[in-house]
Amino acid sequence: MYVKLNGVEIFYKKLGKGQKILFLHGWGGCADSFLPVFNYLSSKFEVYALDFPGFGRSTIPDKPWGVEDYAEITYKFLKSLGIEKTHIIAHSFGGRVAILLSALHPEIVDKMVLVDSAGLIPKRTFKYYMKVYVFKILKKLYLFFGDGSKEERLEKFYAKYGSKDYREAGKLRGTFVKVINQDLRKYLPMIKSPTLLIWGENDTETPLYFAKIMEREIPDAGLVVFKGAGHFSYLDRINDFNIIVSKFFEGNG
Repeated sequence: MYVKLNGVEIFYKKLGKGQKILFLHGWGGCADSFLPVFNYLSSKFEVYALDFPGFGRSTIPDKPWGVEDYAEITYKFLKSLGIEKTHIIAHSFGGRVAILLSALHPEIVDKMVLVDSAGLIPKRTFKYYMKVYVFKILKKLYLFFGDGSKEERLEKFYAKYGSKDYREAGKLRGTFVKVINQDLRKYLPMIKSPTLLIWGENDTETPLYFAKIMEREIPDAGLVVFKGAGHFSYLDRINDFNIIVSKFFEGNG
């Protein structure tokens, strides 16, 4: 199914009946990223999963978006379907959107599950700053000495030296740069929803210390750590995840 908002066609799925749950996928994902959880919870709840603009079957915005844009389009999406209040399950990049949505529109978010969520700026080491410095020098050299047009030289440079996520972002590169540089920590104390944090012990993309900061700064938050799990902890421990979130949303956990 599709809904058109702000000139963007947004694809979404709906299944089941009962209390509403909205799934928000991670960067590079789509509505099906939570498919085994979506299917399991549809037997107890009315579940929705969307493709964020620029991902899956939704169209790409005509300019780079920040987290605020994604939070507002998600709010408008819920309103367009007549959803006044919903639970949320959000992974990684989807967690950024959920944090901002719940902080700015607390009336629409019931309970929230943040899974290996992004939203904080990682600790920077000397090695990191050296890599950035070398990256910038190499970029200048490519632009000065490379063959082809400026766009072609940049494309060759990023294909060789850009991060995997950046290389694969394609037309969303401007959006990627905007969202990864947004620190949402100031919004954590504004979240009124009971929040369950579920994290992989071995997550290297959004490290466990992210979860501990969120647990400390979100007023009503609890943390569950899955031993041995990584950034996709909900898939690494799918049965445990399904049981825990079901009890949480049903009010028994």
